[in-house]
Amino acid sequence: MTTTSPAPLPHLDWLEAEAIHIMREVAGQCSAPVLLFSGGKDSICMLRIAEKAFRPGRFPFPLMHIDTGHNYREVVEFRDKRAAELGERLIVRSVEDSMRRGSVVLKHANEPRNRHQSVTLLEAIEEFGFDCCIGGARRDEEKARAKERIMSFRDEFGQWDPKNQRPELWNLYNARVHKGENIRAFPISNWTELDVWQYIQREGLQLPSIYFAHTRPVVIRQGAIVPANVVAPNGETLNTPKADEEVVDLKVRFRTVGDITCTAPVESAAATVDDILLETATTTITERGATRLDDQTSDASMEQRKKEGYF
Repeated sequence: MTTTSPAPLPHLDWLEAEAIHIMREVAGQCSAPVLLFSGGKDSICMLRIAEKAFRPGRFPFPLMHIDTGHNYREVVEFRDKRAAELGERLIVRSVEDSMRRGSVVLKHANEPRNRHQSVTLLEAIEEFGFDCCIGGARRDEEKARAKERIMSFRDEFGQWDPKNQRPELWNLYNARVHKGENIRAFPISNWTELDVWQYIQREGLQLPSIYFAHTRPVVIRQGAIVPANVVAPNGETLNTPKADEEVVDLKVRFRTVGDITCTAPVESAAATVDDILLETATTTITERGATRLDDQTSDASMEQRKKEGYF
């Protein structure tokens, strides 16, 4: 009698199966997990993973977004619409809430709020008693993210120590924590930006419009394209041009989305997912390399923010 080995899973199927396994491990081991959902492309993929892991039942966790109050209107509207379509509970906590409580104090009115999300996240974890936050971070995004385990331990102060992480052998994950401690779980750690777009294409996932090429007024600031005079959902006008800056209309798209004050688009004519796949496969610039202005300064580096409790 002859036996044949099963055919290997296609690349995306393997990544999807791993992500589903991790998400089910979180649901099985943790008593109060939450799925972080911003309306960005990675968290949109995470929602599809959750659907495949738990439907037709409800998700065994709510969704949560830590909003700076300065996120792009298109993304915030998409976030609310998608959560409503799924019929899942969406918790929104804002840095502005922390500012009113006095736990976040800006150095000046125009200081970017992105790094202060750590405070609001830790406050939300304490408010709801969450013991695991499921996030859409990927190891290819940034060198500090590449140091993360899939189950990333945080101490009772919400801090991450890259030198004190649990081993993960043979896809065995340890989510046990003491009271006050926390796990951050990253089911799509092993995905790349190209994998994400291929998955979006395969699954036919809807996205906020700013991921696709559109014309908007911008200025060129320190080599980055900065959207000019953007009106935030709270009504504030952000990224006001300086006196010596020229505002021009440019066709751009966003590779990553976040706070208006620190998220820059790239020049692009890619208007479809197929166009973006081709562009992503041929670019030599990393996803965050020229698009996240808050990664450019050492005091706001990703690793420092993660040690303080960032996603």
